[in-house]
Amino acid sequence: MIHPSETLALQTVEDFLTSEELTRLRKFMDDELHTTGWAPRFEADVLPAPPLAQEILGQAITRALPAIRRALPSIESAAPWSYTELTAGQRVPTHLDGIPDPGPVACRLGRIGVVLDEPEAGGEFYVETTSSDQVWSGECVGEFQGFLPGTPLALRNPHASLPDIHQHDSEPAWLTSASRTRWTTDAGPGTAVAYGAHLIHGVRPVRTGRLRKFVTDLLTGSAL
Repeated sequence: MIHPSETLALQTVEDFLTSEELTRLRKFMDDELHTTGWAPRFEADVLPAPPLAQEILGQAITRALPAIRRALPSIESAAPWSYTELTAGQRVPTHLDGIPDPGPVACRLGRIGVVLDEPEAGGEFYVETTSSDQVWSGECVGEFQGFLPGTPLALRNPHASLPDIHQHDSEPAWLTSASRTRWTTDAGPGTAVAYGAHLIHGVRPVRTGRLRKFVTDLLTGSAL
């Protein structure tokens, strides 16, 4: 049964990717970007990672599950990975993904990201904690959905599910008005950061250079 603390958990996995895997992933993504001509249309736009990259990242998740489960014991798998990048002046505004469809089968309980290349300055990932009631929806889930009875659900402004919709291009009013404390990470290339779906987070503006990273959902069941 999923405890509410899992939705607010934070866990790092150092050496999630080896130096050899990072080198191979850079080549795969360079080839993919050259072939497709993909470029982000907005901040936090994503591109599905190509099959060879998916294979490496899938193996990394399998290795990392014991460490991830120390903080999120209900995690069983990850969804397919996406690639994203930010350049100078770009950021990911503070947002909260939430749990859009709580249930016992393949529920998204969290997210995980790993940097491929960090920028020369800026682009740090951060999380924020708060005791404010303003981020909570007033709804709860329980045993039917596989959660501890009375588990609260947060409000959310999730990652875009449609290609032409950007759902967190700015901070929502309900989040802006909540008092928060920010915690900034220094996780470099190859270190994964896993976090619960109710943990507020974002990426600080890149000042110089380019941030390249992979991201995906962490699931309570097997990915389809």
